[in-house]
Amino acid sequence: MRVTQALLRNAQQRPRALATACAGRHRRWGEFTERVARCAQVLRGLGLGDGDRLGIVALNSDHYLELFYAVPWAGGIIVPLNTRWSQPEIAYALADAGVRVLVVDEHFLALGRALVAGSGMRLALLGEARGDGAVALDPLIEAATPLAEAGRGGDEVSGIFYTGGTTGRAKGVMLTHANHVTNSLQLAAMIRAPEALSYLHAAPMFHIADALCVYMVTALGGAHHVIPRFEPAACAAALQAQRVTDVLLVPTMIQMLLDHLAEQPYDLKSLARLYYGASPIPEATLLRLFDALPDCAPVQLYGQTEAAPMLTVLEGKYHVKEGPHAGRLRAAGRAIPCIELKIVDAHDVEVPRGTVGEILARGPNVMKGYWRLPEQTAQALRGGWLHTGDAAYMDEDGFIYISDRLKDMIVSGGENVYSAEVENALYQHPAVAQCAVIGVPDARWGERVHAVVVPKAGAARDAEALIAHCRALIADFKCPRSVDFRDEPLPLSGAGKILKTELRKPYWEGMARAVN
Repeated sequence: MRVTQALLRNAQQRPRALATACAGRHRRWGEFTERVARCAQVLRGLGLGDGDRLGIVALNSDHYLELFYAVPWAGGIIVPLNTRWSQPEIAYALADAGVRVLVVDEHFLALGRALVAGSGMRLALLGEARGDGAVALDPLIEAATPLAEAGRGGDEVSGIFYTGGTTGRAKGVMLTHANHVTNSLQLAAMIRAPEALSYLHAAPMFHIADALCVYMVTALGGAHHVIPRFEPAACAAALQAQRVTDVLLVPTMIQMLLDHLAEQPYDLKSLARLYYGASPIPEATLLRLFDALPDCAPVQLYGQTEAAPMLTVLEGKYHVKEGPHAGRLRAAGRAIPCIELKIVDAHDVEVPRGTVGEILARGPNVMKGYWRLPEQTAQALRGGWLHTGDAAYMDEDGFIYISDRLKDMIVSGGENVYSAEVENALYQHPAVAQCAVIGVPDARWGERVHAVVVPKAGAARDAEALIAHCRALIADFKCPRSVDFRDEPLPLSGAGKILKTELRKPYWEGMARAVN
């Protein structure tokens, strides 16, 4: 089982069918597959050997899509990196993964030069652009001889996707060829999508949710339409012009798209499925979606990076206001094929239906482990089950309802923020004696990063200075959006841990669940 097998099938059975469309470039599956083989030859020439890691920092493009396949074709491991991270965060992930080749596009060329300086990494540039100190890939691809596929697959690692960590350091999630192929087929089975589907990459390709759709669309022989980044107008225009059938958006993107559609009409009757996930969606947003796109079936995907990422699906038929399937809008769906789910107590004992506990999962899409973190891997996969850190209950029909997070994590605008990362940054400011970072409700972003700070004696209480300090160390989306100062010490448990549940209570009072 290899992620590249779908390419070979498409080249054999659908060589003249559209594979990619981006910035006026259109490539068919036969041409795309040959370019992947040529690109793999170029990557080998840059020193990428079997099991070597290639990092990428770039906006969405058809060239990015080629790397999803060229890297494993050459025998390497792809490491897609969040373009919103700060330079120190990206530098840490590159060093942690032992990246051999770093690929950037023209938007991140200066950053790429700074990252490879003195590191021993090779720097390559996506597309047709040129840049001093970087190898331009496109001319080399045009001139290269196609490389015979390396043949790595199965339980061998295909990609390392970094996610935040409870220690303040990002963890590299090792996903295998089998993980990716299995999860893409699990999604394809659930949506029963036709072969002619046309997908728009509007969500960032570095995100595991869009990566899932990369593999799913290719497995079905569909067409990949690509825009560099999500912007409401550009997304709506592409959906209309390309007659797109499928798109994945996080809830904040959906809200922004709906706001734009309310101002300017588009013909989006071709849109059959809108996948959403990464964070819970307000029911009011779903109701707006029903009205704005009555011919489109919303499909909720729940999971996490460690599951490649999908664990449950709430299908379109449950996104209704009335009828026999009404009342499921708050559910995260039911387990996908070939996945086992159970809800357990603190001792990993399964609890009765309707009782809140932690979601555990087991199946072929669950990660191999965390890169170079055996202890954290053992903890996350203890007993042979993935411990998700999400609190939920299961009803009598197997539907999962998320109620809280057991992990110290905030989801803001679809991005995961681990409190420890933010607290580590805050503690580096000389005015901070004690701090705690929590998620509080936010109408636009779902949750907002909020800091509670006990300042040192005589220190100024300057929220903007603390936020600016954090921006120099961590990604902007992780930085506090609001700060409360207090004189009394933060509440502690008997073991000396800060009781964040007590700090969060006033903000979530009266709400049905403690997550947004």
